[in-house]
Amino acid sequence: MSEDLAPNEVVVTAYIELRERVVALVRSLPEDRGDVIVPACPNWTARQLIAHMVGVPEDIITGNMDGVTTRAWTDAQVTRHEGKSLQELADSYEATGQVFDEVLPRISEPVNSQMVMDAVTHEHDLREALGEQGARDSAAVDVALAWLRYAFGARFSTLLADPFAVDGVDSYELFRSLTGRRSAAEMDALGLDGSGIAAILVGTPLGPGV
Repeated sequence: MSEDLAPNEVVVTAYIELRERVVALVRSLPEDRGDVIVPACPNWTARQLIAHMVGVPEDIITGNMDGVTTRAWTDAQVTRHEGKSLQELADSYEATGQVFDEVLPRISEPVNSQMVMDAVTHEHDLREALGEQGARDSAAVDVALAWLRYAFGARFSTLLADPFAVDGVDSYELFRSLTGRRSAAEMDALGLDGSGIAAILVGTPLGPGV
């Protein structure tokens, strides 16, 4: 195991807790909230973003991994759940867990941590779109930051301000910055090298609209 990555058991627990939070959040929403546009993913409504979150474990279970992380792969997940109510999406996400939780411990690293990074990024895309703050200090955020250090650490260390070495930046804002959810100006205000981070993320799935 890479020393940068969270241990497998931490990754598994972080994802299960994340799913439980998202299911509870979705169940709490009135149906019309599903039509809110998600600013971090402007091509999607909240309902469509949730459909993507539900679709990822479904595709892993069925081995449908052709084009993984591509727009076509995620669009197919959204299309598959088109027309479902928020309650039905919550039911689907919860039901999938009954099978996925058996598969989850067998997903190898660093793929398992990357999956949590994607899921928690979208959890907070959803929360910010709905104005439903919470879980900013979750284990999933820690797993995501560990994966980001693993995946981009060598490139981040070349910046004027290595984001992992800047004092005074809380974990949540660092996580949102390194997943492309903060502008260069917002990152500069945190003491980060905003333009440098933005340049490093170009060409990766970590950016607005993804």
